[in-house]
Amino acid sequence: MDISSQQMISLALQIKQWGLELGFQQVGITDTDLLEAEKHLQNWLDHHFHGEMDYMQRHGLKRSRPELLHPGTVRVISVRMDYQSEATATMKQALDDPTAAYISRYALGRDYHKLMRNRLQKLADKIQATIDSQPPNAMRAFVDSAPVLEKALAEKAGLGWIGKHSNVINRKAGSWFFLGELFTNLPLPIDSPATAHCGECRACLDICPTQAIVAPYQVDARRCVSYLTIELHGSIPEHLRPLIGNRIYGCDDCQLICPWNRFAKLSNEADFSPRHRLNTRQLLEVFAWTEAEFLEKTEGSAIRRIGYQRWLRNIAVALGNAPSSTVIIDALKPMLNHDSDLVKEHVRWALAQQG
Repeated sequence: MDISSQQMISLALQIKQWGLELGFQQVGITDTDLLEAEKHLQNWLDHHFHGEMDYMQRHGLKRSRPELLHPGTVRVISVRMDYQSEATATMKQALDDPTAAYISRYALGRDYHKLMRNRLQKLADKIQATIDSQPPNAMRAFVDSAPVLEKALAEKAGLGWIGKHSNVINRKAGSWFFLGELFTNLPLPIDSPATAHCGECRACLDICPTQAIVAPYQVDARRCVSYLTIELHGSIPEHLRPLIGNRIYGCDDCQLICPWNRFAKLSNEADFSPRHRLNTRQLLEVFAWTEAEFLEKTEGSAIRRIGYQRWLRNIAVALGNAPSSTVIIDALKPMLNHDSDLVKEHVRWALAQQG
């Protein structure tokens, strides 16, 4: 059955209402033209800013051309889900305590990937039930799970603009949110893209501990703390270790300093609340975890993806950056006998720093 443009307008409004009912804070719709974003991505890759993240170029043009990833796609429904679980002042307190184990706030609760994908699938099912003539595979949900330029799509769908730190910022909600997408073959009316409002502000560039934001809208991942503590599999470059401070999984500095985050609201999503006191742990506490304890405390969390060895690697660096202490030295020394050469290397460095 052919669907009129008026029916598409009504359906788009219904989709946005369903999205809110499913727990998304915002829903926008855009087309698949990502030519400008494609040029930006290629320039970023040409500068080798992706480091070891080979997956950023592995899929060719699929990342910037949605119809190649999911044939038949003509529209993308982009959604936003807020995740901030505590006040900015509390986050800054943890970051300012050199003996605290700072974990990027997106990873404190349940891994958002499955949660959001399940909600997006429910949205797809609702749409499918309304348009009964559509084939079952007419829509496909993505949450950071495939080559998708989610930030560019969110910007085009009106959810916010890509800031100088490369995160999406919303004028009324800041940047503490996750993104997800639903690819569809329905010719829905599209929303106006968001306009940029960073102005002359360069707070994120100046605050970055490793100066990874090498220019506005250009992040050299090879220097980024999130890359170094999560994506990098091997040894963290020695000259960057002192700059990591007590950040053992990811980094939030560019978001913490962003003036637009004064408009961010705390999430009411229980699954994003901190688990196992991950927002208040001390470095020595988490360094003492056995592998079994690490797996237990990070079950269902994004943190588990780095594995136990890189977890210890990261904490060893943070302990090396902490004020000199015999307690820290005593905790580090036994780890010189660890099975992992990666762990031992970073423990040796930490001991040298503790001196």
